[in-house]
Amino acid sequence: MKKEKKPSPVARLLYYAEGYKVLFYIGLALSAVSMVLGMAPYICIWLVMRDLIAVAPNWTLATGIATYGWLAFVFAVGGILVYFAALMCTHLSAFRTAANIRKWGIEHLMKAPLGFFNNNATGLLRNRLDGAAADTETLLAHNLADVVGTVVMFGVMVIMMFVFDWRMGSACLLAAVISIIAIASMMSGKSAEFIADYQAAQDNMSKAGTEYVRGIPVVKVFQQTVYSFRAFKQAIENYSDKAEHFQGTVCRKPQSINLTFTESAFVFLVPVALFLAPEALASGNFAQFLTNFAFYAVFSAIVSTALAKIMFAASGMMLADTALARIEQIMSAPTLKVASLFKMPKDNSIEFNDVSFTYQGSEFPALEHVSFNVKPGQTVALVGPSGGGKTTAASLIPRFWDVTSGSVKVGNVDVKDIDPHVLMEQVAFVFQNSKLFKASIFDNVRISKPNATKEQVEAALEAAQCNDIIAKLPKGMNTIIGTKGTYLSGGEQQRVALARAILKDSSIIVLDEATAFADPENELLIQKALATLTKGRTVLMIAHRLSTVIGADKIIVLDNGRVVEEGTHEQLKDAGKLYSNMWADYNRAVQWRISTEDEVN
Repeated sequence: MKKEKKPSPVARLLYYAEGYKVLFYIGLALSAVSMVLGMAPYICIWLVMRDLIAVAPNWTLATGIATYGWLAFVFAVGGILVYFAALMCTHLSAFRTAANIRKWGIEHLMKAPLGFFNNNATGLLRNRLDGAAADTETLLAHNLADVVGTVVMFGVMVIMMFVFDWRMGSACLLAAVISIIAIASMMSGKSAEFIADYQAAQDNMSKAGTEYVRGIPVVKVFQQTVYSFRAFKQAIENYSDKAEHFQGTVCRKPQSINLTFTESAFVFLVPVALFLAPEALASGNFAQFLTNFAFYAVFSAIVSTALAKIMFAASGMMLADTALARIEQIMSAPTLKVASLFKMPKDNSIEFNDVSFTYQGSEFPALEHVSFNVKPGQTVALVGPSGGGKTTAASLIPRFWDVTSGSVKVGNVDVKDIDPHVLMEQVAFVFQNSKLFKASIFDNVRISKPNATKEQVEAALEAAQCNDIIAKLPKGMNTIIGTKGTYLSGGEQQRVALARAILKDSSIIVLDEATAFADPENELLIQKALATLTKGRTVLMIAHRLSTVIGADKIIVLDNGRVVEEGTHEQLKDAGKLYSNMWADYNRAVQWRISTEDEVN
């Protein structure tokens, strides 16, 4: 079976240009024309030298010099104007391409499951999408226009160099051939593979840098140095090693050879001219010989300019190829499959039916054949050892991930058959480490219901026990968090997050140990807010403090991704199984206290 040929990087990039693709091709054509016009002044210079040599030493007989000078000026200005028009076309196409890459990339990521962002750092995604789009701008706006124009110019040069004397023409092109071989060795084979590794090291450093910046508060609290962030340090060192290797080993010798020969093309012409001069003198064609020599001396100066443009264009092609690979990593991110015909949930019940789930890249399932149900209005707790699958199970309800097998139902309808917007409206999440945006309290709460009125936001804040928070802020609920020293404690942030959930007014509430990091005072207020939030709603709570699940209608015990027990607190506490052991450990833990020196003695 014949293997399907993959489109070139340029063709794949121009897919994002849409209707601006035509402008790109017009720009390439104009660039080729501008390069031809740019060569004309050199021909005019040669014509001037030819006329002067022909009449030497009676220079006044060279009457066409002024005409050639004006023609050179007109061609030079014309070449600049045409090149400007070419770049205008390619830039418009490049900007539209880069804009579409960013927009389509964001649109694609918006369709990815929320769990995807847990495994892909935002710094890495931003670098891949925004940085890669910027890399394609240079290629489409400049490099390709230059390479097309340079190829046309080079073709014309090759033809012209063999018009008068093939021997001097070959001498001029020898430098170009050596330079092209040097460039090719730098841009292909193992060098090309290394550039991909170099780009990966840059991505990894960007990812580690983002994580480091976010962890600065922890560094300050524990008075650690930058070296505590070993991953960031290693990422920097790895990138540094790659950069040094790229410049010192991959590029140094080929680039030195390239620059040496392109800048000294004239040197190759001199020995050939000295070899041919006696023959020209003997045949009486010395004037013609000098004219030809002048022609090749003028055009040898163009060789270095042409080859420099080819080198930069080749570099741009490689950069764009790696950039395109990063863009396609974004575009290939998994997306949630949307049903062609949506169904509406019948109520606010939850059902797990033989659910198994394995994280991408993992060898072992996070959940295995899990089945349980939560009736409308019930409060069900998920408990178990750390890593047992509690948070994973809860994240499958709003489709942070899709199950590997089995089904999760809300209102007796598979979540895959529910409109994602309807599903997200029906489920409210309260995490143990809720985050607030750098915005006002009002905007932080109203984000859960953008069309909410001021009165509704105020009512939600009051129900979430936030009155004391609002009272101490300089502008009340219009105070922007994170500016001018205005910060909230973890417990206060949690109460504002609960106000969000209350305002959202969803029929299903998922609580991931909402009081885990609260002090006693905030915990009491959070418990009051939770009582308001959960009243009359279906609640699935992930619990680490077993005291919070005593009143639950049902407790599901998860261990190693499997349901090992199910029942009420009273049924499970003396059953002699995992929950019973956990309850005994919890009671011993709450009785623990630091003994004084007198008590020890």
